[in-house]
Order: sequence, then structure tokens, then C-alpha cells
Amino acid sequence: MNRIGPKLVLASHNKGKLAEIDALLAPYGIETVPASAFGLAEPAETEDSFAGNALLKARFACAGSGLPALSDDSGLEVEALGGAPGVYTADWAETPKGRDWMLAMTKVHDRLQDADSRRAAFVCTLALVWPDGRELLFEGRCEGLLAWPPRGTNGFGYDPMFVATGQKATFGEMEPAAKHAISHRAAAFARLKAALLQ
Repeated sequence: MNRIGPKLVLASHNKGKLAEIDALLAPYGIETVPASAFGLAEPAETEDSFAGNALLKARFACAGSGLPALSDDSGLEVEALGGAPGVYTADWAETPKGRDWMLAMTKVHDRLQDADSRRAAFVCTLALVWPDGRELLFEGRCEGLLAWPPRGTNGFGYDPMFVATGQKATFGEMEPAAKHAISHRAAAFARLKAALLQ
């Protein structure tokens, strides 16, 4: 039984995120529908925190669909870069032709040339919004180190350069099920599950 509802809008257009969230919710009998199915565009992420952007996207999808909506705002925080790219994680990949994640990873690597630390963390904040105005937030973190050159073709984003604490493989080298077991998104979902799912 779940306290979310039989159908949930996923407020994202990121295919990698949609696949991960769908897999994490699959055991609970929740039908997930992407926001694109309602013709909803992605709202501009104008907030300066993961929680702010997650709420913005979930509220938009909820209002546009009339259904409960779940949004994920996540990113990479690099210790030696003062937490950057942080909420601008995707922006570092933007080009006139679309997102180039190799470019984004290279930007991070280039800025770390003289840094003593390669510590980083993936952060995920989930926002769940209902049509009646209820709102909940769940945060998860996964600590690790940055590797170079990038390794692996699984996952998405900065996954090929991130090695979680206690692991040898990058997220890009891990099978999806192995990544889901330890990722920042899995940690956030564990909190959501504890609060809302049985």
C-alpha cells in the first residue's frame, strides 16, 4: 500500500532520471507518467537550492496535470570548488547544440588541476506535491571521489567520473541495479519510502 496515489506525474524531461525513478517506484504499484505526456514544458529553474528547484518543478507539474507530482533536483558538489557546480550542474553541460556531459566533466577536471582534494558528493532532493497543497521534501547524498579520465558508459551526467566511497568502479561503470542500491537518489527514495510506502 502507498500513501501517494495510484498515478504519479514525474516532473522531469531527463530520460536518465525518469528511468531511475521509474525503477525505484516499480515495486509499489504506482503508475508513473512523465510530465511530457501532458504537454508540459520544463519550467525555468530559478531557485538557488536543490529544494527550491525541486519544489518549483513539482508544483508546476501538479498544477498542469491535476495529479500528485514528484520532482528530483540533483547535482554534483565538488569540495575544492566550493560546492560547484551544485544547482548549476546541468548548466555546465549546456551548449548551443544541447547538453555535452563530456564538456561538463572536463570543466570540473580543469578546475581541479591544482586542488589537493578530489572529494565530491552527488546530492538529490525529491519534492512531492499533491493537488490539495501538501508538500514533502526528501534529501539524499552519496559521497565519493572524482576520477579522471571518465570511465564507463552507463548512467548519465557526471557518472563516468564519480567513484562512490567504498567502490572502485565509477557510476558510469556500474550496472544500474548496483548504482541504485547506493546512489544519492536511492538515499532520497529510502526516506520517501520510510515516510509514505509500505
